Amino acid sequence: MISSPVPGRRALVRAVPGSFTCALQSRPTALNPELARSQHATYVAALEGAGYRVTLLAADESCPDCCFIEDTAVILDGVTLITRPGAPSRLPETPAVAAALSQEQPVVYMQAPATMDGGDVLRVGRWLFAGRTARTNAAGIDRLSAVAAEVGLEVVPVAVAGALHLKSLCTLAAPELIVAVAHRIDLATFRARGLRVLETDELAGGNVLALGEVTLVSADSPLTASALAADGVSVRSIAISEFHRADGALTCLSLRFGAPG
Repeated sequence: MISSPVPGRRALVRAVPGSFTCALQSRPTALNPELARSQHATYVAALEGAGYRVTLLAADESCPDCCFIEDTAVILDGVTLITRPGAPSRLPETPAVAAALSQEQPVVYMQAPATMDGGDVLRVGRWLFAGRTARTNAAGIDRLSAVAAEVGLEVVPVAVAGALHLKSLCTLAAPELIVAVAHRIDLATFRARGLRVLETDELAGGNVLALGEVTLVSADSPLTASALAADGVSVRSIAISEFHRADGALTCLSLRFGAPG
């Protein structure tokens, strides 16, 4: 266990508001902010254990989904793109995040009619796989492409159907290794670029969080954790069930510098 920060590894997270009970959900069910806060604290501790210096932003009670901070920005090399989240209720989340990220590196902004959730952007090396979803439109991908090109990154559009975000279905588990929910997305785009793909039948298994020496896996995906471990990946399972109820997952809860994916 790493007990001190690794140079260059920084993460921005946001506290869970009491209004989390009103977070957006595809399948409405009762949400427990206190349980979410407990699970969030464990998540933050896992980031710190992996050597990340974590900055915690205060919750905004007017923004029930604000803990899902990943959707508000895309961190690139030397510049950060502040997005326009695809759900109108989430637009007020971005100013506080932009102010915090501007302390790290320059920020640029996405303008209407572009929309994008950061959960639709998966970085693997010099590629940015960008999911076209109900939350991310073509104009949003075009804006990302323009900003990315300025810092030598290539955007690769990916069609996504039947999922909230691209990262709901696939994420980076280790260098050049993608984990993906089986039969839910066309994986040819990834394989054509020489990436290996580990497929899982667990719906929560497609979203893992690679943190360098360890990869976080949802406790709701034990078979995925076992398969990754068998592949040589050092895994840690943590409970984030309350965030799953609000259509969230591991990557959603932080914005990271010095991390893949």
